[in-house]
Amino acid sequence: MKIIWLGHGSFRIEIEDKVLLVDPFLSGPTFPDDRRDEAIGGATHIFLTHGHGDHVSDAAGIAKELGIPVYGMVELMGWLEKQDDSLSCTGFNKGGTIRLGGVSVTMVHATHSSSTPDGAYAGSEAGFIIEGEGHSIYFSGDTDVMADMKIFNDLHKPDIGILAAGGHFTMDMKRAAYAARTFFDFKTVFPMHYKTFPLLEQSADALVEALPGVDVKTPEVLETVEI
Repeated sequence: MKIIWLGHGSFRIEIEDKVLLVDPFLSGPTFPDDRRDEAIGGATHIFLTHGHGDHVSDAAGIAKELGIPVYGMVELMGWLEKQDDSLSCTGFNKGGTIRLGGVSVTMVHATHSSSTPDGAYAGSEAGFIIEGEGHSIYFSGDTDVMADMKIFNDLHKPDIGILAAGGHFTMDMKRAAYAARTFFDFKTVFPMHYKTFPLLEQSADALVEALPGVDVKTPEVLETVEI
């Protein structure tokens, strides 16, 4: 498995024979424009956690360019199809699972907000549990700490956490560390939704220090982590 941070809340996850782009935001200020082809090349599916512009703005263009399907909250997928009816969009909801051969993606609760860049109703914010290759990944999406996380651990036992941790709009490093310690038994954690804008946390040191015994990965944008 390869996990590649694309900056902000965006990831490329190569798992089994699939290449998932989650919330690809390649027009963000930390993404190097000259490496776009590297980030999206060979992608097979796009998953979106919610409707905010820093998560969905580039999805339609990438999906159309590559001819790949998009998955996410049913109302958000309806909005995306209205932007371009040539797109293949599949809406699902919390508790639902998309099965892609040996990979499964289950939508789970998050606590945040969700509307599209033009202000349309986008359903509700969400996270994902991505399972394959003997691993279970909790992709938090934009969220604060919530007791539901215990349920995710009970049902899916994720060994990898990809956690929003930049503060201001989501958990900060301290709160993300609390969530990881209290509700999960992660072997590996990636912080996300940080370093993008000045009002977000710029360092993951507090997360690293608060999670002794956990392998906290802080890769640079487009650096590959193999697990």
